[in-house]
Amino acid sequence: MSERFSNRWAVIIASLGMAVGTGNIWRFPRIAAKYGGGTFIVAWLIFLFTWSIPLLLMEFALGKDARKAPAGAFGAVLGKKYTWMGGFVALCTTLIMAYYSVMSGWCLRYTVGSMFQSPSIMADPRGFWELFADSGWPLLFHAVSLVFCGWVVSRGILHGVERLNKIFVPGLFILLALLALRSVTLPGSVQGIAFLGHIDPGRFLDHRVWLEALSQSAWSTGAGWGLILVYAIYLREREDITLTTILTGLGNNSASLLAALAIIPAIFALVPPAQVDGMLAEGNVGLTFIVLPRIFEVMPFGALFMMLFFIALTLAAYSSLTAMIQLGVSSLSDLGYSRRTAVIAVVGFGFLFGLPSSLSLQIFDNQDWVWGLGLILSGGFFIFLLLKRGVAFIHSLMDRHPGNDIHIKKGIWKLWAILLPAQWFLLIGWWFYLSITEFERETWWNPLRPFSLGTCLLQWSVVLAVLGLLNRTLARRLRDL
Repeated sequence: MSERFSNRWAVIIASLGMAVGTGNIWRFPRIAAKYGGGTFIVAWLIFLFTWSIPLLLMEFALGKDARKAPAGAFGAVLGKKYTWMGGFVALCTTLIMAYYSVMSGWCLRYTVGSMFQSPSIMADPRGFWELFADSGWPLLFHAVSLVFCGWVVSRGILHGVERLNKIFVPGLFILLALLALRSVTLPGSVQGIAFLGHIDPGRFLDHRVWLEALSQSAWSTGAGWGLILVYAIYLREREDITLTTILTGLGNNSASLLAALAIIPAIFALVPPAQVDGMLAEGNVGLTFIVLPRIFEVMPFGALFMMLFFIALTLAAYSSLTAMIQLGVSSLSDLGYSRRTAVIAVVGFGFLFGLPSSLSLQIFDNQDWVWGLGLILSGGFFIFLLLKRGVAFIHSLMDRHPGNDIHIKKGIWKLWAILLPAQWFLLIGWWFYLSITEFERETWWNPLRPFSLGTCLLQWSVVLAVLGLLNRTLARRLRDL
C-alpha cells in the first residue's frame, strides 16, 4: 500500500478528527453536569489512561503491523478462525455510521438554519425541531452528509481525509475556544465554572459516577471502534504511535472540556437555578436542538454564537463520519475492491440502513442503543486479543515499531491486562442491568422494544451468525489477496 499520511501532524489531526465528534459536544457537558462536575471529570480522566489509551495503542500497533482493516488484522494476529471478530468490529462501526450520518444531517440543517432562520429557531426551538424531524428533510440531509464525506474518502488519504481534517479540526477547536470564552465571561457564569471544578469526595462512592465516566471515555475516544486501526494502516514506517495515541486521548478530552465550558457556565448564567436540572434532563438531542437555542436567545449576540456552535458541531460530526466511511472502504479494499467501488458500496449501505433512522426517531434511538452497546463487544474483542496473545506479544509489537520515543513498560501492560477485562465486565454488566431494571423493566426480553436487552441480543445475534457463516470465505479472500 503506497498511500501514507504526509507527517506526524497529519496523523494527530486525523486521529483527533476521528475521536472528537458530537458526543464530545452534546453528551459530555450534560453527563458531567449530571454526575457531579469535577468529581465526574476526575473519574473520566482516570479511565482515559486505564481504558482508552491502552485500546488505542493496540489499534495503532495492529493496524501499522498488519496493514489491514479489522477483519484482516484479527485474522493475521489470532488466526483465520477469528476473522469474524474483526468483521464484527468493522460492521458494528459501519452500522453506527448509517445513523450517525442522520445525526450529522441534523447538525448541517441547524447550521444552515442558524445562518438564515435564527429568529425562527430561537423563538420556538421545540416547534422548529418537531417540524423538521417530522418532515422528509432529515432524509435529504442524511444523503448530503454521506455523499460529501464519501467524496472526501474517494480522494484518498492524502488528498481527501488528511486535507479535510487539516481544515475541520483546527476550525473546530478555534470555534469551541471562542464559545467557551463567551460563556465564561457572561455575568453569573462563575457558578458554572465552579461547578465544573468542584470535587465532592463523597460522590466518588457513587458507582454511577464511575460507570458513566467509563462509558463516556470508551465511546468518546473511539477506542475499540477500529477507526484508529484503519488510520494506522496509512502511517509512515517511522511514526511514534505512543506519542500520537497520548496526544489523541488528551486532545479528545480537551475538546470535551472546552464544550463543557461553552455550555455549562452559560446555562448557570442565563437560566434560573430551578430550571437547570429540567433542561439537562432533556437528553442529548433536546439539550442541543431545543435547550441551547433558548439560551442563545437571551445571550448577547446570541444569533452569532448559535451559528458558531452549530458550525462546530457539524465539523465534529463530519470529521468522525469521514473516519467511519474510511473504515468501511478499507475493509472492502482488503477484499479486492477498488476505492471507487468501495466508496459507492459504503455510502449506499449507509444511506439504505440509515433511511429508517432518518424517518423515525424511535428507530434512530433503537439503532443508537443497539450498536452503541455493540461497541462494548468490539472493545471486548480487542481485550480478548490481548489476553490470548499475551502481554509479551503486544509489548514486542509496540517495541518493534521504529520511531517510538516513548516506550510503555511491560509492567504497565500487565496492569492493563488486569484492568481492561475487569472494566469490560463492569461496563457490559451495568448496561445489561439497566436494560432489565430501568429502561424496559417490564419488557426487557422483547426484541421489538427500542431499549430492551432483547433487541440488542437479537440484532447482535443476526450479525454474529452471518459473520460466522462467512468467516471461512472472508479469511480465504483476505489471505489470497
